[in-house]
Amino acid sequence: MRCAGTKRLEELCAQNQHSSFSGLKPRFNAKKEATFHSSAKRTQTQVQKPQSKSGDEDIKQWNVAISSYMRNGRCNEALRVFERMPRWSSVSYNAMISGYLRNGEFETARKMFDEMPERDLVSWNVMIKGYVRNRSLGKARELFERMSERDVCSWNTMLSGYAQNGCVDEARRVFDRMPERNEVSWNALLSAYVQNGRLEEACVLFDSRENWALVSWNCLLGGFVKKKKIVEARKFFDGMSVRDVVSWNTIITGYAQNGKIGEARKLFDESPVKDVFTWTAIVSGYVQNRMVEEARELFDKMPERNEVSWNAMLAGYVQGERMDMAKELFDVMPFRNVSTWNTMITGYAQCGDLSEAKSLFDKMPKRDPVSWAAMIAGYSQSGHGHEALRLFVQMEREGGRLNRSSFSSALSTCADVVALELGKQLHGRLVKGGYESGCFVGNALLLMYCKCGSIEDANDLFEEMTGRDIVSWNTMISGYSRHGFGEEALRFFESMKREGLKPDDATMVAVLSACSHTGLVDKGREHFYTMNQDYGVRPNSQHYACMVDLLGRAGLLEEAHSLMKAMPFEPDGAIWGTLLGASRVHGNTELAEIAADKIFAMEPDNAGMYVLLSNLYASLGRWGDVSKLRVRMRDKGVKKVTGYSWIEIHNETHTFSVGDEFHAERDEIYAFMEDLDLRMKRAGYVSKTNVVLHDVEEEEKERMVRYHSERLAVAYGIMRVPQGKPIRVIKNLRVCEDCHSAIKCMAKITGRVIILRDNNRFHHFKDGSCSCGDYW
Repeated sequence: MRCAGTKRLEELCAQNQHSSFSGLKPRFNAKKEATFHSSAKRTQTQVQKPQSKSGDEDIKQWNVAISSYMRNGRCNEALRVFERMPRWSSVSYNAMISGYLRNGEFETARKMFDEMPERDLVSWNVMIKGYVRNRSLGKARELFERMSERDVCSWNTMLSGYAQNGCVDEARRVFDRMPERNEVSWNALLSAYVQNGRLEEACVLFDSRENWALVSWNCLLGGFVKKKKIVEARKFFDGMSVRDVVSWNTIITGYAQNGKIGEARKLFDESPVKDVFTWTAIVSGYVQNRMVEEARELFDKMPERNEVSWNAMLAGYVQGERMDMAKELFDVMPFRNVSTWNTMITGYAQCGDLSEAKSLFDKMPKRDPVSWAAMIAGYSQSGHGHEALRLFVQMEREGGRLNRSSFSSALSTCADVVALELGKQLHGRLVKGGYESGCFVGNALLLMYCKCGSIEDANDLFEEMTGRDIVSWNTMISGYSRHGFGEEALRFFESMKREGLKPDDATMVAVLSACSHTGLVDKGREHFYTMNQDYGVRPNSQHYACMVDLLGRAGLLEEAHSLMKAMPFEPDGAIWGTLLGASRVHGNTELAEIAADKIFAMEPDNAGMYVLLSNLYASLGRWGDVSKLRVRMRDKGVKKVTGYSWIEIHNETHTFSVGDEFHAERDEIYAFMEDLDLRMKRAGYVSKTNVVLHDVEEEEKERMVRYHSERLAVAYGIMRVPQGKPIRVIKNLRVCEDCHSAIKCMAKITGRVIILRDNNRFHHFKDGSCSCGDYW
């Protein structure tokens, strides 16, 4: 059935279908191509001409129809009704303009506004409000200043526009210019101060008048809570002559979020009126304070629950890693939103149950950016880097909206697996997507470039970043340190201090590491012994480990051991491991055995430490001790970590092990290496067979070092990476001395730049030398 209004409208359309307007083309069609100049004089006359009461009623019905179509997003139908009207009133124009603005048709709305034969105050206010909603404050201000007449609504629109967009000072200037103010004006400015954290100015404004509405009291109360000023919030709450449920909910939430759950519960019990939000506030408070049993007790007593209530309780179980209880609650939830699913996926991922997380992810009726980011981060943080990247690519194919979190997780994964080309593609998408290189994503990009061996790209990005925080500087200092450019790292450190940033724990670890990797013993000592006095950074285990490494690399083993004895806490396995590694390099068996005994007591399954001590014995020809260690490892079930190297070419990762037999191009690679080996020997390369820690003949030792995984990966890179591009290889263990010497020679005779990342640092090989200066 058709309503009477629709029937009447059709009758009116029929009466006018042969009128003089029927031959006119639509002036505002869907393509916004037509103009609004036709019959301008007649239009102006029609607006001004007095009409009969029945005529006014007809026009009113036309206007109602326009508004109805616009509310439903049917702009073209509204336009057709407008074009068929026997005459247009200012209300007709305003309905069209308001409708276009509501539907995002700002240019069309402005064109109609500009070509109106006569505008009233409502027309101006509607247009200004549209610009404000679109955050086009400049255009809104331009129209506002052109107004010959303004009412309090005009002023409040501009005031609210500035306030909602964080332009607090501009909002205040508008407020001060207002000839009259109402409750909306005062509350808009108060809210602007509160929402932007300018609580002192909010308090001054509040104290400047009396008779504030309750909504304003609640606004300022919320400001105290937001700034964690719970004492001031309680004093303000106690001074309120009238309170509603919002007031009680705000103060309860404030206490709960600040860890004062006892006081929050007391207020909850005292509250004269409770709604679902009151109950949810106290349940959430228990959850945030990890009191899940108390939260569940109240949750079960709730007279009604909403999505937030269920999700809060679910989050409590997930935070406590009680995924069995979380699953039980999830299965009985009467409704689930995307946040519910995301909470479960995140919980399973953080517990390492990626199979269950992926199962839920695949069952989701709808995914948002957080869903994708949670799964990508789960794979990335569990060491499944390639799965994380595959999921990221899938997200793009399925049209999933990228957010900063998913980009950051993908970039972190690229850094872990040294997928530089994909990382660069992600960088390009970030720029294309309009993401600024601010601190969050910018720092992830910096870390990706540093870990992928492209310190130059990291530096270029750092210089372009509009926002740089302490993490940005620490990443660059640490990056240059790991790449062997200690002097450059220290220059960044000095620049950071000149910028007014105070070094923190991580900064000083990076600085000491830079000194260690570059052999700057005196500078390292100076920074270590003055950092507490100069920057308030007290040495922790990481700082001591850096100093032991610094002294150990320099051969100052006794000083390193003495420093460990003077530590204010017991050295951990990592520090003893550092001393053991230095003792092996410098052949100090006595100190190595002391360190090894300490490590085996702390970490009996640490295969790397067994290997270090075994290598030291082997280098000294103590094969009997080597055999004893191997028997000890076998008895304890300790297995040596297999060495791997890999290289990324055209977004495909190629992995090699020592003497690799499984690569698809194995025969071609080995033939190339035989030829390369001859060229290297003619250039003067001699194998350092002392690194072969097996009791075998010299010729067999040469064969064994020739096919180490890093040399196979570098050779394949020379074969397949285009001339002029760096060859980037990563190894999961420390590069051996012979391979280091060999890759220097390979870089020289091929004219290639080779960048190798081992488990300790980067090596940049070029023209027969390495960035580490053979000091690693």
